[in-house]
Amino acid sequence: MSDPKSNGKTFRPRAETPKGFRDYFGTEVTERKAMLDKIAQVYHRYGFDPLETSAVETVEALGKFLPDVDRPNEGVFAWLGEDADWLALRYDLTAPLARVAAQYRNDLPSPYRRYAMGPVWRNEKPGPGRFRQFYQCDADTVGAPSVAADAEICAMLSDALEIVGIPRGDYVVKVNNRKVLNGVMEVAGLAGDDKDSERGIVLRAIDKIDRLGDEGVRALLGAGRKDESGDFTKGAGLSDAQTDVVMGFISAKRATGAETTTRLRELIGTSVIGAEGVDELEMIASLLDSQGYGADRIILDPGVVRGLGYYTGPVYEAELTFEILDEKGRKRQFGSVAGGGRYDDLVKRFTGQSVPATGVSIGVDRLLAALRAKGRGAADSAGPVVVTVMDRDRMADYMGMVADLRRAGIRAEVYLGNPKNFGNQLKYADKRASPIAVIQGGTEAEAGVVILKDLILGAKIAQNATLEEWKDRPAQVQVARADLVSAVQKMLAQ
Repeated sequence: MSDPKSNGKTFRPRAETPKGFRDYFGTEVTERKAMLDKIAQVYHRYGFDPLETSAVETVEALGKFLPDVDRPNEGVFAWLGEDADWLALRYDLTAPLARVAAQYRNDLPSPYRRYAMGPVWRNEKPGPGRFRQFYQCDADTVGAPSVAADAEICAMLSDALEIVGIPRGDYVVKVNNRKVLNGVMEVAGLAGDDKDSERGIVLRAIDKIDRLGDEGVRALLGAGRKDESGDFTKGAGLSDAQTDVVMGFISAKRATGAETTTRLRELIGTSVIGAEGVDELEMIASLLDSQGYGADRIILDPGVVRGLGYYTGPVYEAELTFEILDEKGRKRQFGSVAGGGRYDDLVKRFTGQSVPATGVSIGVDRLLAALRAKGRGAADSAGPVVVTVMDRDRMADYMGMVADLRRAGIRAEVYLGNPKNFGNQLKYADKRASPIAVIQGGTEAEAGVVILKDLILGAKIAQNATLEEWKDRPAQVQVARADLVSAVQKMLAQ
């Protein structure tokens, strides 16, 4: 292919990923799959069914983004289809669920429990650790108005974290309720459509409590706040009395769930919606307690406010409590890896009828990063056993060895490059993180034996020849060809 601007030279595209995207190799893919498989086991045990939807939806079905002037590009990757419908890559796994629940409402059981795992795409400015394509892992129940469904999601989330390798004590699932906050807003004089702007500022201010502390949030609830750089952020303009009510809500968490709900009842006063929210929190706590999910796993915490503008009832967030070092070497808690809640207007756009729904989304990349930080990779990173080729005319023999190993469930491969340089074969095995190299030249073939080279032991000895734990193990052994499989299994077990 020639480019007219290249003076007749062959055009060659640049070999690079598009901005904001990345490639995943070997261990990264297997770790993710292993982790998601374990989570799927938990979801399946709870009675949830898997669902895979198309990566492409109509913009109309996505609902959140509509055509503007030329292209609906606010937050999504969209294009005009052949039939004049705008299409877009899904930006989450919840919007497709809404479409499915409406489209198949006469065929699906009600309530409908489903889980979904897969990539989503957002047309947003990329940054460090922030990509335009990333994985989500969701579980939702559609059609269940009872908060028992919310309690079930919280219990399932707790079990999922533990099964992938986050032990009890290293995480906590926090539960709150949007209705309680609505009641607090009523008491603070912030109810009504004319107060939308103030409520939005209040929500954003509460969400910054961990970063700004009480003083910073108070400033944002009042006249505003000037940060260290001198930039000023306009506040909600609340009076001192109104601010005290909101701050009381943020700090309402007590030592026990019962004490927390008692304090919340004091704050919401005579608000009907607020009382309903506290009742729901008490019910969730009771249901979880009856199943053995105590405060060491799940707690009531009014400080959970993320996404409260979207949710209609209970909300929950999984936070990892162990410490890591940030990019500046400072200690900090790892933070949130999952969140969700009740959103009862899920299907209403399609049917005109309110359909109750609740669900959770796990940040796959963040949870994987947490497992690595704890030294608990989700999958074995060892490469395959490599059968080297000493004589290219005996490839059938080498293929027979690999077949025997594979039939025994051992990951194995034959070296398929140029066998002329044996050193290159061992370099290849090293690059593949292979634990063992199998060697058989003509002399070994005549004797009916093979040589097994322990590449992991060899690397250890190269690092420290005096290691006591390795000194009694030979780095290379000769075994009968008939014993190849059992000998490899024994070496791998070591």
